[in-house]
Amino acid sequence: KRQERIHTGEKPYKCDVCEKSFTQASIWKGHQLIHTGEKPHKCDVCEKSFTNAWYLKNHQKVHTGEKPYQCNVCEKSFTKAGSLKSHQRIHTGEKPYQCEVCEKSFTEAGSLKIHRRIHTGEKPYQCNVCEKSFKEACKLKIHRRIHTGEKPYRCDVCEKSFTQACSLKNHRRIHTGEKPYRCDQCEKSFTQACSLKIHQRIHTGEKPYQCDVCEKSFTQAGSLKSHRRIHTGEKPYQCEVCEKSFTESGSLKIHQRIHTGEKPYQCKVCEKSFREACKLKIHRRIHTGEKPYQCNECKRSFTRACSLKIHRRIHTGEKPYQCDVCEKSFTQAGNLKIHRRIHTGEKPYQCDVCGKSFKEAFKLKIHRRIHTGDKPYQCDQCEKSFTQACSLKIHRRIHTGEKPYQCKVCEKSFKEAFKLKIHRRIHTGDKPYQCDQCEKSFTQAYSLKIHRRIHTGEKPYQCDVCEKSFTQAGSLKSHRRNHTAEKPYQCNVCEKSFTQAGSLKSHRRIHTGEKPYQCEVCEKSFTESGSLKIHQRIHTGEKPYQCKVCEKSFREACKLKIHRRIHTGEKPYQCNECKRSFTRACSLKIHRRIHTGEKPYQCDVCEKSFTQAASNLKIHRRSHTGEKPYQCDVCEKSFTQAGSLKVHRRSHTGEKPYQCDVCEKSFTQAGSFKVHQRIHTGEKPYQCDV
Repeated sequence: KRQERIHTGEKPYKCDVCEKSFTQASIWKGHQLIHTGEKPHKCDVCEKSFTNAWYLKNHQKVHTGEKPYQCNVCEKSFTKAGSLKSHQRIHTGEKPYQCEVCEKSFTEAGSLKIHRRIHTGEKPYQCNVCEKSFKEACKLKIHRRIHTGEKPYRCDVCEKSFTQACSLKNHRRIHTGEKPYRCDQCEKSFTQACSLKIHQRIHTGEKPYQCDVCEKSFTQAGSLKSHRRIHTGEKPYQCEVCEKSFTESGSLKIHQRIHTGEKPYQCKVCEKSFREACKLKIHRRIHTGEKPYQCNECKRSFTRACSLKIHRRIHTGEKPYQCDVCEKSFTQAGNLKIHRRIHTGEKPYQCDVCGKSFKEAFKLKIHRRIHTGDKPYQCDQCEKSFTQACSLKIHRRIHTGEKPYQCKVCEKSFKEAFKLKIHRRIHTGDKPYQCDQCEKSFTQAYSLKIHRRIHTGEKPYQCDVCEKSFTQAGSLKSHRRNHTAEKPYQCNVCEKSFTQAGSLKSHRRIHTGEKPYQCEVCEKSFTESGSLKIHQRIHTGEKPYQCKVCEKSFREACKLKIHRRIHTGEKPYQCNECKRSFTRACSLKIHRRIHTGEKPYQCDVCEKSFTQAASNLKIHRRSHTGEKPYQCDVCEKSFTQAGSLKVHRRSHTGEKPYQCDVCEKSFTQAGSFKVHQRIHTGEKPYQCDV
């Protein structure tokens, strides 16, 4: 009769609680124990209880180790006949249970039953704590452990506990190093079958999980589930400490480590610890040098997939993240987030030592090293240390000579991306940073910041030796070398040393003959961009630096600075031999040669030597060439020196700018005036030595 019910489908035994029906009284009776919670069959080893004797019998095999059912193909053994039967279908490929909706097949009836719930939406197992429902009883059982905190599966190596046996099984592979699932395309191995399955989609390009809102596709169901929360705004995982919410439980778990300080993932090479396993994985590539993600355009490689994704936007020009205030676009969402703080003025990261605030967390991290003196990044070539990894990376290019950033217009190369960005503005003429005081524009934000100090008079960098102040940190650093006499930049041709890298760079052009900066008007070339800029003022007539006392204007700031000393009487450069003082350092340098007898500039025609290159040797050479480049526009008389022409012009204008304050007699030349003054002072400085 019982056999007949299989064919007729008759189920005469009905549960009066859930109305579920059964073919046998014994099964119906066992089912009722689910509702009563009664488990009369108890294991005498571990005291675990079961609703029927058959479950207990199978359970006892865990303690005895008995696995009486063996596969005749692979010899794997099982505690239950049903488990062996299901296992054998792996070898035969048989999947006798087919879904009548989507035709997907399964090896077990139970798997089909659970699968059908995808189509019906049925979730019969509900948590009595949070009312969350599940398709499978085992999923509910595991879920309940969230509320109870139960983690019954413990690792015997590190004692870490897990809610699921499979989680423990996968975890153990960290200790054993076992990765049994290998990709047949790239031979990469994985600890879990599901990880391999997801990985294989990289090769196939398959993204089976599509969002029904924006149609974006994903390789994993979990990724789609998390993505949907972007549209719904749902953040179901909340931190109990700071109440911050997250779309994923994993994100919350990692976040909680900020509060606990836990960094469970440690590098075996340098012992640095991380909050996330993925961060450790990426970090390890510093030691191995592995860069698995390569750009197919420029062949540049990266340690992270996301870095490659962002890099590709350089080639495509894609900037998907746009500011809703100024419409500026960015390649990265993080950059947009930081940019928005320019508009809001938000600086959420504050130093607990000096109270200085920052827009970015990493800027605060770097800033803190000023207080601690920590420079964790050391060059393995010269042992110089840096506060930032990127600074070390750029520094290394000094040793390697690498300049990876090239201008497409003039092909000039740079060690740093931002230097190329600034350089491009030479070609475009773009000067995006404008002073709100004088409307002068600059190619760099830093240049504008320094320029503003002209208006404010701010000089925040002070020398602790002589108390002289500077507008720039670099200027102070260079100045300090006057006290220490340090000249760290040496020319490899003539061994001359310099206090600044820029001075060495300019100096090298003496040897190479390179003059990369050319005037568009007269085509004269210069070794330095600053020299070209000053030269261009000859053509434009611009003299932007004006004396506030006499209103005389100058092309160069340094010339104005020297000029001011006429009014102040300041002569800061003193000869330590005769105590004579000078307004300029170069004048003192030339003067010292009177005492030393040094005449380093020699005429190649007559071998006569001079103390000065430009003013003496250059003028002297004209005695051999007969060149007189300075012509009077009134009488056309020519002169070898500009100063001689200037004095000559006074014969036409009648100007006598040098007046004696004793007798009021005037003179055209300073020298004549100086000789005249000796009449009043009685000074006779020239004595016969005979």
